[in-house]
Amino acid sequence: MIGCLHELRERWNYWVSADRIGPDIVASHWRLHVKSFMRELCQRKFLHFGKDAEFRPGAYAICCSKISLGDRVVIRPGCMLFADPRECGGSITIEDDVMLGSSVHIYVANHRFDNPEIPIIDQGHHPPMSVVLKRGCWIGAGSIVLPGVTVGQNAVVGAGSVVTRDVPRATVVAGNPARVIREIGEIR
Repeated sequence: MIGCLHELRERWNYWVSADRIGPDIVASHWRLHVKSFMRELCQRKFLHFGKDAEFRPGAYAICCSKISLGDRVVIRPGCMLFADPRECGGSITIEDDVMLGSSVHIYVANHRFDNPEIPIIDQGHHPPMSVVLKRGCWIGAGSIVLPGVTVGQNAVVGAGSVVTRDVPRATVVAGNPARVIREIGEIR
């Protein structure tokens, strides 16, 4: 019983101090269900948390202190924002008026897998590269944005896309890997 209480105390201390938000952080996740508590938690955890921004229950943010959310950004259930905890780690910047569908994943680092003689789990990670989502862009549900990508202002990423390189402003991209489908405003 004493071991169980010690483990529970350690777990509680982790939940309270962790640089993350998500369903696995029981001590704070409940706050996401009440708007005023959500804002207080997010303003404390994130590098920047803009006016009318929301972080909804069921979403994850790893390394909140390196994530900036602009005004009117909503992080929906299933979204996963993975910044990098290392000092030289990559950050995530989501500018004002960006729309994210449910289950969008954003990563700033990737596993190494150069040496076939070493298990991948033991090879570490590539250096992190920051991700930027420019003002007014829209990332469709289930999309994945990989390290080093900038999605341009007012660009659209189609649902389920895997974005491996920068997206020009005012374009529509889709697919795996995401490719330019058309420019916005182009007559079809």
